[in-house]
Amino acid sequence: MAEQEHKPDLSLFDRELCSQRGITLLCGVDEAGRGPLAGDVYAAACILPEDYDLPGLNDSKKLSEKKRDKLFDAIKEQAICYCVSTATVEEIEEIDIRKATMLAMTRAVEGLSIKPDYVLVDGNFIPDWGDLANGEYCIGGDAKSASIAAASILAKVSRDRYMMGIHAQYPEYAFNKHKGYGTALHYQRIEKYGVTDIHRKSFLKKRLAEWGTLPPLSLGYRGETYASEYLIKKGYEILERNYATKKGEIDIIARKDNEIVFAEVKSRRTLNPEYLPKEAVTFEKQRRIISAALDYIQKENLDAAFIFDVIEVVGYEGKIYINLIEDAFAPEEYY
Repeated sequence: MAEQEHKPDLSLFDRELCSQRGITLLCGVDEAGRGPLAGDVYAAACILPEDYDLPGLNDSKKLSEKKRDKLFDAIKEQAICYCVSTATVEEIEEIDIRKATMLAMTRAVEGLSIKPDYVLVDGNFIPDWGDLANGEYCIGGDAKSASIAAASILAKVSRDRYMMGIHAQYPEYAFNKHKGYGTALHYQRIEKYGVTDIHRKSFLKKRLAEWGTLPPLSLGYRGETYASEYLIKKGYEILERNYATKKGEIDIIARKDNEIVFAEVKSRRTLNPEYLPKEAVTFEKQRRIISAALDYIQKENLDAAFIFDVIEVVGYEGKIYINLIEDAFAPEEYY
């Protein structure tokens, strides 16, 4: 069934409220990610013009991903002003999720380029904003108010895209599927691989008590995560992690400009300048990596230059050292 047009009802709610309260600039505020087991909590603030044209605008949870993405771009183009802000996992753990959510909302309103006359917040609470803004909360507001619905889409899409970036760093946890929420799949992956720095440990107290002390992530897995983060900071886009075929496996596949990088990660607990990480990638290992890379190139129908790198990750005296060896070996050596 096609998504129905809800703009008239949502517009009417906002117009009536503005008329009753003498409001010119109404700001809608909503959050995304209050309930998940992992990741930052997001909040968005949005002021829409009276003549906005956003067909299908509704509560973000009632829209398909495709529709949300389309509206996300349209809202940013048409809004008088908007701001998306976050509170981090560390802040959630320190002050609790309710206060962290209010903190993210406050940051979103503070970040607006124009001060609103009134703020309407989805839910059953509102931050104590003092001189920052006047406002009220609205239970179920994302399905009543156009301003809140727009904010809900900005927050939801922004957080989903952030979680896709987290997925690139921690692919074993399948964040691309559950976005950090407490699904059966997510709990299974936590039990198998352990708790990461991106998890909200306070949300997992009961499960952790049931499981006992989970083993830390393996050195190899952590090394791949550190290597991925290192490449991202260097401007690389992570395309795949742990790409496996019957012929071989590749730890990281990345892109920078128009070059594809196939990287093997070697993790160590000690520094040994006399032993190069390339030496740990044996002839047979290199052959398997190259075979898997050729499979990936054919599958993705790529027409780009590519190289094979080795990344050494060393944990030493509480610090992480990363050494990137570019163009460590070439397929011409084997074929």
